[in-house]
Amino acid sequence: MEFQLHQAKRSKAKIKVGLQGPSGGGKTYSALLLAKGLVGDWSKIAVIDTENHSADLYSHLGNYNVLHLEAPFTPERYISAIEACEKSGMQAIVVDSISHEWEGTGGILSIHSTMVGNSFTNWSKLTPRHNEFIQKILQSPAHIIATIRTKQDYVLSEKNGKQVPEKIGLKGVTREGMDYELTIVFDININHHSRASKDRTGLFDKVPEFVITEKTGQRILQWCNHTITPEEMKQQINACKTLEALTTLYHGYPEYQHSLSDEFTKKKLALNSVTSKASKNGATSSVS
Repeated sequence: MEFQLHQAKRSKAKIKVGLQGPSGGGKTYSALLLAKGLVGDWSKIAVIDTENHSADLYSHLGNYNVLHLEAPFTPERYISAIEACEKSGMQAIVVDSISHEWEGTGGILSIHSTMVGNSFTNWSKLTPRHNEFIQKILQSPAHIIATIRTKQDYVLSEKNGKQVPEKIGLKGVTREGMDYELTIVFDININHHSRASKDRTGLFDKVPEFVITEKTGQRILQWCNHTITPEEMKQQINACKTLEALTTLYHGYPEYQHSLSDEFTKKKLALNSVTSKASKNGATSSVS
């Protein structure tokens, strides 16, 4: 078997996005607009609908495709659904939602609850099945937008000598660590406003809450298609005037984080040195 190397090109990659939020937050609608911005053609978009035909509610938007997936929500059935969309030439696939694979009828938790024997041993059998589902999403030749239901999460805190539940925010209904696998994760609230809780592109870093539109998808597509050579990247690193600019550049080009790590580190040290000298000069001036 022969191996071939190719220069990293973002145009060869497809974005993997997560949209998580409560029921009624507009995850499906936002995912469709995001998909339209990514591919520009409704007929090249498919929705894998596990939400009782909710995807059909937005048919007025365009002639996108719907694949209804019913229980049991096993990882293998999700994988087969994604493959069916790929074989049909879909360029963007909305998996609405992936929460059923974890907590739905026939999902991972449901399967685990019916298994006999040692619980730890049983998980060693289920984890590979779940991981196959995740890998299918990550390796798909299509853009994947996965919606994730959230629920209020609580912890027990001690108040006046008593243990009382305390809200700590919304938690995605899927296996812990799922957000780590995706390139961008948008948190959508009940008012349909979004913010990026994770963003490897750097496009939405520190951006205030906003409403997802087609333009959001178009902006991500531009990032996906933009290519830059190593030499051009080195020039951009050297041109950074602030640590914030360097950080944004670093997260905006994950394909160069390893190969140009020395250049990023040298520039960071140089900027830290300039900042330190400026602070000292400022302190000296204030004293004098």
